[in-house]
Amino acid sequence: MPTSALEWLYGTQLFGIKLGLGNVNRMLRELGLPRTGQKFIHVAGTNGKGSTCAFMHAILRQAGRTAGLFTSPHLIHFGERIRDTERLISEQEIEAGITRIRAQVQGWDPHPTFFEITFVLALDWFARREVEWVVLETGMGGRLDATNAIMPAASVITPIGLDHMQFLGGTLEKIAAEKAGIIKPGVPVITQTQVEEVLQVIRLAAGKQNAPLIVIDRPCELPLGLAGPHQQWNAALALAALEAAGLHLPAEILERGLRQVEWPARFQQLRPGLILDGAHNVDSARALAAAWREHFPGQRATVVFGAVEGKNIAAVFRELAPIVGTWHLTRFDSPRSLSADWLGHCLRGAAPGTAAIHTHASLTEALEAIRDCSPALITGSLYLAGEVLARAGQGGYQPSRQ
Repeated sequence: MPTSALEWLYGTQLFGIKLGLGNVNRMLRELGLPRTGQKFIHVAGTNGKGSTCAFMHAILRQAGRTAGLFTSPHLIHFGERIRDTERLISEQEIEAGITRIRAQVQGWDPHPTFFEITFVLALDWFARREVEWVVLETGMGGRLDATNAIMPAASVITPIGLDHMQFLGGTLEKIAAEKAGIIKPGVPVITQTQVEEVLQVIRLAAGKQNAPLIVIDRPCELPLGLAGPHQQWNAALALAALEAAGLHLPAEILERGLRQVEWPARFQQLRPGLILDGAHNVDSARALAAAWREHFPGQRATVVFGAVEGKNIAAVFRELAPIVGTWHLTRFDSPRSLSADWLGHCLRGAAPGTAAIHTHASLTEALEAIRDCSPALITGSLYLAGEVLARAGQGGYQPSRQ
């Protein structure tokens, strides 16, 4: 028998992923959520969702607005998923909120999933905290994602690529159609220049909903607190989304928010010459390689790499191989972690003649091997990144006023 409400919540992962809005709509209706008057900005896409949300949240914080932020997954602590401009949800609030929801859904068939309950927990906390704005990141997809139960002031679709194909479809068009499912009647939708087949799907969906469509065609040129050319595009999306949602903020507020944003494991410097980045699919690996070339021109990385099953690891290897001098492949503390030997076999097939390859039985061993190396890079999975941050004692992101 679970000893805590949070343990019970983790136990609901046994129900798997069930896309659909029936359960979440019922939970929200019975709890009287969301709170009347709260305004939402809803973000879907394959890459850059979290960073785009973080930019908006940082700007709202600098503007003195009360704003909630819901993202996933967490890196170290569950509470990282649910925060406002002052703090993360506390352990006591997590326990109390889950206990209320657990009593509500007892005996439901089908039973609500982990993500559905987590989302409702977030909206319950945001209501109790009386936040004015909420920035929501979809969990997966969009059309049938639990977060799609709300009506936003603006919708954002970040770059779309091939990921979660077993749930969303095997082509860019099918995945784009699922992501574009967050577009609501008359609600402005913001996206950026993408491959034409994706833009066509988004244009069609916006047209059917009579939703004004804004396509960003140039990156933000202001100084940012996050590194990499791709973050300039994420920042541009964030600025356009806030404007479309009716937030016309002074330039100095926008600039300060963009500059002081914090978002762990996105080209994060752990020490001089050591970078941590949770690049887990082909598009994020391509963005990571571009960021590396920008910050370490002409230098190859000593890389610690670990990944989970279900991803196109070969494609990730091909994107990263040109910037790597030495590979250190490892497994880490996750039941989905791939073995170092399997990764080595995949790497040799994906990038023949690649740099030197070392395999390690544990993350501890891999990190020790690169202790004196610079420049070095730890990448491959957000779960790996979370374990590295926990070992470093850095914890998850805590909102702070600067």
